[in-house]
Amino acid sequence: MNNNDIFKKLRVALQLRDDQIVAILELVNFRISKGELGNFFRNDDHPKYMECGDQILRNFLNGLVIHLRGTKENPKTPLEVIKNHKKQDTQAPTVQKTLIPKAKSSNPKFKPTKNSNARKESTKVVVVEKVRFKNGKPKKE
Repeated sequence: MNNNDIFKKLRVALQLRDDQIVAILELVNFRISKGELGNFFRNDDHPKYMECGDQILRNFLNGLVIHLRGTKENPKTPLEVIKNHKKQDTQAPTVQKTLIPKAKSSNPKFKPTKNSNARKESTKVVVVEKVRFKNGKPKKE
């Protein structure tokens, strides 16, 4: 088991997103971008895979201690911090903007106007909720 495996397992176990991991690393004055961070979580055979060094994992663990426990002056309860992560993930639905290109006309008499090639901007509300599947046999009463 290498540092990448440990990093992946901690990320999944604590349900951390990339921006949260970047914030945790900044607690110990270690800066890294989301792109560099994503390279650690790739498969071994991927061309952009990068080995996670000891320094990065050490700084992440030190930052994680501060993130979960807090400092001496401002202590925190680790379970409450983890519950707050779950609440943030389940709060308000995200709004996603998508660009929809206009269809080109096959009519030869059609003359394009100034805005005919412009894209329409529409907003979709993406609701992410927990789904409960009921695939088993019904319970006997």
